[in-house]
This record gives sequence, C-alpha cells and structure tokens, in this order.
Amino acid sequence: MERRTIGATALAVGAVGLGCMPMNWAYSASRQRGDESLRAVHRALDLGVSLLDTADMYGPFTNELLLGRVLRERRSEAFVSTKVGLLVGEQHIVANGRPGYVRRACDASLRRLQTDVIDLYQLHRADPEIPVEETWGAMAELVRAGKVRALGLCAVGARSARRPGARLHDATIRQLERVQQVFPVSAVEAELSVWSTEALRTLLPWCVSRGVGFLAAMPLGNGYLTGTLTPGQGFEPEDLRARHPRFTAEMMAANQPIVAALRRIAARHGDGVTAAQVALAWVLAQGRHVVPVPGTKQERWVTQNAGAARLRLTERDLAEVRVLPPGQGSWE
Repeated sequence: MERRTIGATALAVGAVGLGCMPMNWAYSASRQRGDESLRAVHRALDLGVSLLDTADMYGPFTNELLLGRVLRERRSEAFVSTKVGLLVGEQHIVANGRPGYVRRACDASLRRLQTDVIDLYQLHRADPEIPVEETWGAMAELVRAGKVRALGLCAVGARSARRPGARLHDATIRQLERVQQVFPVSAVEAELSVWSTEALRTLLPWCVSRGVGFLAAMPLGNGYLTGTLTPGQGFEPEDLRARHPRFTAEMMAANQPIVAALRRIAARHGDGVTAAQVALAWVLAQGRHVVPVPGTKQERWVTQNAGAARLRLTERDLAEVRVLPPGQGSWE
C-alpha cells in the first residue's frame, strides 16, 4: 500500500488506516465479536493498513486489550495511535487532563496494548478545568521518557459550545496554537468526509501550513456513505446512530442523492468498485498529508477499504462531488 507521513517527524503509515472503536464500543453491540475483530486487525496489517486508531475510553479499555493481543505478535508492522483525556461513567463522559492522570493513563495503555511505546498519543478532549498547556506538557514528558513517539490532538466536537458566529474548528485551532508553543503537534484527528467537509475550510489548511498530519475520522459517514444502510432500518439502543439527527428515517432518505452520486462514480471505474471506496478515495485526494481512518470490525470491509488506496478519481469525479448537496440533519 502507498505510504503517507504524519507530522514533521515523518512517521510513515499506510495511506488508509483502521478505526478500531466499532470493535468494542458505540456501534451494534450485538455484533461485536472478539475473534472476528482480531481477524479484521490481522487482515489490515496483511494489507499494509498499519495505522490502528484506538482510545482508552473505547469499551472502556477493552479495545486496547483486544489490540494488545495482535500487537504481542505483530508490533513491528503496526503504527499505534491511542488517546487520553476522557473518562466514561455510567451515564456520562468527562474530561480529565490532570498531568498525574495523563502519566498513569499512558502506563495503563502501554500495559493493555502490550507494547513499550505508543507511536501517536492523542489528547481526546481538553479538560476545561486544566490549562491545556499543562496537559500537553505532561504528554511531552512522555515523549522525552521514550513512552510515546509523537503527539496529536482530536478536534473539539460539533456539539461543543462555540462563540456566536464562530466556525466549527475555531476552538480547535485556538487549542492547537496554544499547545504548539509547548511541544510540536504531529497530527490532528477530525471528521472529514464527502458529506462533512467543514475541515477543508480552516483546519486542514492550518495543518498543511505547519506540516501537521491529518487523520480523517468518520470518512464513511458512520457507515452511511457505504450505501449499505436502509432509511428507517433502525439501530440498537447503544448505537450512537440511534441518537444522531442524520440517521432518522427522514434524514437518511433525504441524503440518498449523496450515496447515488458515489455509486455513479464507482460505476465509471468498473466492476467491483464501491461507493465506500469512492468516498475514501475522495478523502485521500485532499492531500498527501491526509490519512482516512474508517472504522470497522469486519475483515471484508477492511479489505474493501484498503482497496480505495488504489483508486484514482478523475477531475470529472471530483467536480461531481464538489456540487453534491451538504449532508442534511446535523448536531450543528
């Protein structure tokens, strides 16, 4: 697979990554099977999909434990990205950016992942009670201690409070400017897909101008852009899509023209090319510094997603995507 680099330190990864969250958390709990997920991770590494993206909160903790079973055997083939800063309670999620906690959380992640070093350690969310510079400073200490190779930041979520008139990623950019003064940012992870293009306006240009890698989260629109979901199909209660405005029956139906266009483009590239591969190829076309991280727990989807790295969209394809209507139904 084509290789891409993350950050000024030029950490090399496969052009398509693997989001591991669905294996243990947030999606279709009844279909989460450990053996199947392990096969998916092994298949990813076989195909050169080296970036494995997880977090201590996924499960919580069980996703890192699952990856540890693979890394115990194949650590040299993987690029491990995990996150710190969020704690999961019974009915809520809270941020914790205290330096002491960050140090303890890193040691715990290393044990669960069965590795001596984390390639990319990301701040999942800044703690509003702790200056982000203090949290980032503690993370920088982990790099100097040899426990972490590089640091990254996850974008502030769409539902977070913003100043009136502010753009989606303004708060994230302010955080990035602050932490960059403490220790270099190697990567930013934020949503980017055919139906969520906000990152192209300010966040991605910020990364490009500073040599910062960009990990595109949810590049398949939480599964919608694959064309495999049916409007009104319903979701399990624990599935995050059961509460997402874009996944009501009405909004799923309203957004069908987006999937239809992806299918038309796929058909022009021949048999076997899918809407999902077109969606990922579009993300890859946004720059050599961009790495899409589609999440899945099934081996067949890992194989399909990896195939997107070989798909080259034409100017006609890209123009057709540019005029697509924006995704309807949002937390904005």
